[in-house]
Amino acid sequence: MNYDQAVLQTFLDQQLQLLPEKIAYDLEEADAFLSDCFAVVVKNIKEVQQYFEDEGLDISQMSLADLEQAQEVFKIADGRYLIVET
Repeated sequence: MNYDQAVLQTFLDQQLQLLPEKIAYDLEEADAFLSDCFAVVVKNIKEVQQYFEDEGLDISQMSLADLEQAQEVFKIADGRYLIVET
């Protein structure tokens, strides 16, 4: 997947919500890490929900707000979401 600058910058700025220490220090490193993790960008929070359901995760007790706060979910300024599973 080709990640645009907004996605890469969001991950760079917020990577510590998922990881104990920084692993990416520039856009190129962020792109490489996200590619290695097969990170996904979706259009909205409903697609985040659908992604987790398709992956077989039991999220039946989670609200959309809960999903938005999940450590694997990064909200991009334009309303999209980045999902990074390590």
